[in-house]
Amino acid sequence: MDAVTLRPGSVTLAEWRAIYRGAEVRLDPSCAPVIAASAASVARIVAKGEPAYGINTGFGKLASVRIEAGDLATLQRNIVLSHAAGVGEPTPAPIARLMLALKLASLAQGASGVAPATMALLEALLEKGLTPVIPCQGSVGASGDLAPLAHMAAVLIGVGEVFADGLRLPAAEALGTAGLAPLALGPKEGLALLNGTQFSTANALAGLFEAERLFQTALVAGALSTEAAKGSDTPFDHRIHVLRRQPGQIETGDALRALMAGSAIRASHLKDDERVQDPYCLRCQPQVMGAALDVLRQAATTLGYETNGVSDNPLIFPDTDEALSGGNFHAEPVAFAADMIALAVCEIGSISERRIAMLVDPALSGLPAFLTPKPGLNSGFMIPQVTAAALVSENKQMAYPASVDSIPTSANQEDHVSMAAHGARRLLAMTQNAASVVAIELLAAAQGCDFHRPLTSSPALEAARTLVRAEVPHLDDDRHFHPDMAKAIELARSGAVVDAAGAVTLPGIAP
Repeated sequence: MDAVTLRPGSVTLAEWRAIYRGAEVRLDPSCAPVIAASAASVARIVAKGEPAYGINTGFGKLASVRIEAGDLATLQRNIVLSHAAGVGEPTPAPIARLMLALKLASLAQGASGVAPATMALLEALLEKGLTPVIPCQGSVGASGDLAPLAHMAAVLIGVGEVFADGLRLPAAEALGTAGLAPLALGPKEGLALLNGTQFSTANALAGLFEAERLFQTALVAGALSTEAAKGSDTPFDHRIHVLRRQPGQIETGDALRALMAGSAIRASHLKDDERVQDPYCLRCQPQVMGAALDVLRQAATTLGYETNGVSDNPLIFPDTDEALSGGNFHAEPVAFAADMIALAVCEIGSISERRIAMLVDPALSGLPAFLTPKPGLNSGFMIPQVTAAALVSENKQMAYPASVDSIPTSANQEDHVSMAAHGARRLLAMTQNAASVVAIELLAAAQGCDFHRPLTSSPALEAARTLVRAEVPHLDDDRHFHPDMAKAIELARSGAVVDAAGAVTLPGIAP
């Protein structure tokens, strides 16, 4: 995977996706002058001796407390130590790395007053694979993701822990082994590192990228289920969707029709089929999945802006040596984006489960009950459908909008918060649930198509079915089902199913 060069303000979603998937990160050297100018501006503001929030004052409700010049370094260290108060499991390493890269890109825009040495250490953490241990709970997504970002910043001063080469080590020890020295933070630097939406945004991006892969895998599974049920591809006709004018619906209908193109199974029932219409879970795939695609793309647009913006406070303007205090740390845009992703993920899993339920019901599918040749003696796909239903219900509970919640903090100074961290952090679990549902559908659809042999599906769908069958054989008699499901889940989550059907280009959120 090629290394990504961060060009702050113009980093693409494809580049953020690559970083999430493990690409190396470098900061564009052309950022150096603006970083240096911003740090110099902070030094001039300090020299003036006038009150400047977060530079020579306390924080939050304590903003009116003036800090003497001799205590400014202690002030910045104290804010990191006091705010590193998160709880819960460590943030997954790919998301923590994404946090580091997002913070690096934000600070490099020269509006935060961070010294070049601090930037260099952030970049070195990424380069040397030192990932801060960041507890995943403790942010309300308002005055920045304070607690998570404090745990990230603590590593820079040699406090806390990091993951390195598969080990969990004290930060000071890991820095020393890597030939790095901890920093003494200067005025404004601790606050700059803590203020921002990078935890919420990193989690939302992870959810978005997993949702994109989920969406594409579900398209393949849905088309294969349509084949298993000997459903019609007429509802995917381009002319139908053009009249609706919804972009995602048009693209999804085209993709489903392309996935089924050349199918002998479809050709076998073009004439003399007594059925007039398929159930909604087959017929309305373009409408449901297309709407999900449009919502994911809207969330992607919002997150694209956020990843290229500055969410620090106060903001430094070197041309006038002003430190302007505002509220860019409030993560409401990220909260809304996370809620949109959650809704889309929930619906992708929901309609997938309905197709599984349709396939196991002989009255709807025309296939043997529960997709087993000997129903009664064998239960076949009875309980995998129950598992899918349980996962969908779990996702429904998690899909409730986080952004409508708020709780006052900091003695009512921060009296409206976004809950973006909550909204974003649930997305990984939701996509994992939905991917498991889609994996069960892949197994059920492949099993259903087996009953139509020697007829085959389209080249694209046969390639996907061959991939599944290489890992999971046809189910004749009941066997231990869990290992089969585990293999299918790995196929669904890895993107291998999408790759197998690669003859058809599937729509995504961004290039």
